[in-house]
Amino acid sequence: MRRTDREVTEFSEIEEIIRECRVCRLAFSAGMYPYIVPMNFGYACENGERVFYFHCAGEGRKLDLMQQNPNVAFELDCRYRLMRPENPADACGYSACYASVIGSGRASLVVDPKEKERGLLLLMQQAAGKREDYVITKNSLRAVTVFRVDVKSLSCKKHGSF
Repeated sequence: MRRTDREVTEFSEIEEIIRECRVCRLAFSAGMYPYIVPMNFGYACENGERVFYFHCAGEGRKLDLMQQNPNVAFELDCRYRLMRPENPADACGYSACYASVIGSGRASLVVDPKEKERGLLLLMQQAAGKREDYVITKNSLRAVTVFRVDVKSLSCKKHGSF
């Protein structure tokens, strides 16, 4: 990372930033151009191993690309705020506050029904808040495709005060 003064290395702070994010941009590549898609996600970290969960239809471009090349990249960001200079005409005086996480990992389909349900519950908690009464029916579980990304590398940075 070039701007080491903005790098976040504290594990708990990285976890906090990930938990604040609502959208993960996931990049697939199996051809001339990468394919990037914004997705809701679920997140878990156990014994230092980070995993993101996603859901999608049972067919489509994401799954086709994942089958060709399971290596993916991802980006999450939050806390965006424009920082204005004293002189509003000073175009180069503007900056931005933000927190971001980027990384890479390996995507794979989740076939175990218990893990599939867990991934969907984590997704709901990330998107709508932690609750104990979310219900996922067996029909819903059968109808949706869930995949996971096991994180291989990750970096985090932030700029500005929050």
